[in-house]
Amino acid sequence: MLFFASKLVEAALQPSNLIVFLAVLGLFALVLGRRRGAAWLLGLAATALVLAGWTPLGPAVLMPLEDRFPVPTLPGEVTGVVMLGGAVDTHITADRNSVALNDDSERIYATAALARRYPNARIILSGGITPSAQGLSESETVRRLLVVLGIPAARIEVEERSRTTWENAVESLAAAKPKAGETWLLVTSAYAMPRAVASFRAVKFPVLPYPVDYRTRPADLRRPVTSAAAGLTMTDTAAHEWLGLLVYRLVGRTREVLPAP
Repeated sequence: MLFFASKLVEAALQPSNLIVFLAVLGLFALVLGRRRGAAWLLGLAATALVLAGWTPLGPAVLMPLEDRFPVPTLPGEVTGVVMLGGAVDTHITADRNSVALNDDSERIYATAALARRYPNARIILSGGITPSAQGLSESETVRRLLVVLGIPAARIEVEERSRTTWENAVESLAAAKPKAGETWLLVTSAYAMPRAVASFRAVKFPVLPYPVDYRTRPADLRRPVTSAAAGLTMTDTAAHEWLGLLVYRLVGRTREVLPAP
């Protein structure tokens, strides 16, 4: 119940949804004859839409998250690779009977490349959120994709209990049982890496961050976004992560708001 409540609150606080909410309130005020209030609400919605959709605001708040943990120099050997879920749309996958990947799918190909580079490394796929109608979790769907990409099925371990980043850390720790001196790579999107690292540190699972799925570049800060939809997506993504970092710290799931490298 708490999980679904948190998702509702998250949706309500997304900048794009707040903009629509302000616009709807403005229209209601206009219908009720409150022209001054309507003007303020509609003007605020329009201003927020321009700022979040067309200015470099989205890249500006997303880039610090992506830059927090640079791509590391890979060691000669690693014990294992943990890939966090989020790369598959299980609903479309189930309805269309075809694997539907999203903008985070680079995680899958990066994990496949790392599996080939380190043939003795364990591969753990963490994430069981939203099972499909066929009973396939996200991790099981990714496992099948990795097998198609040439990774032996025997090397891949599937963790299907977690639904959040913090649960990813808890369940991955239980699955991996890391020992002192081992090296584990953590694969997830660059913008999500700070919250993932904070969660793994909180459960005392030392990992080497391997960020992928970059969305921004320095040039984005010097020019407007060409699509309002793209700008809103980046703003929403950044808001989700910054809010998640703050909430995780406030409820005691992590020990730091923004972990340092």
